[in-house]
Amino acid sequence: MTSRITGGGRGARGTAVRVARATARDAKRLTRLIRASKAYDGRYAPMVAGYRVGPDYIETHRVFLAVDADDRLLGFYALVLDPPELDLMFVADAAQGLGIGRLLVEHMLDEARGAGLADVRVVSHPPAEGFYRSVGARWVGTRAANPPAVMWDRPELVFPVA
Repeated sequence: MTSRITGGGRGARGTAVRVARATARDAKRLTRLIRASKAYDGRYAPMVAGYRVGPDYIETHRVFLAVDADDRLLGFYALVLDPPELDLMFVADAAQGLGIGRLLVEHMLDEARGAGLADVRVVSHPPAEGFYRSVGARWVGTRAANPPAVMWDRPELVFPVA
């Protein structure tokens, strides 16, 4: 799937973005993108400090990445089919506001539809809740903190697929 991103205005107008299935070889760059995310600065930093996306994870789940014409990683997501969940979704800091997240959600919903899913749950990073709602997710509850891994409550949302 190739799309042309026209939003944002940070010099990316007209940038061709390709969404493709990740391979085991992408594991290190996906891990780097997560660990470098400014969305996890401050109190959220411990959540991703030791986080790793392994080749086995990529081979087990539907992991897709968005890259530009030079194969620079702009973002990625992971769709778990059973139970249906958007497990990971990250957009590179430099690509924020360019429509990459929206493109990845549209792609994820197409994948979920193709897999026959009725909806997809996401337990959101608290600062990302507004984004998920803006692209069609509905709030369904709150996932309580689970120390020491997660020290804060998180919004739980659902994307209707149909």
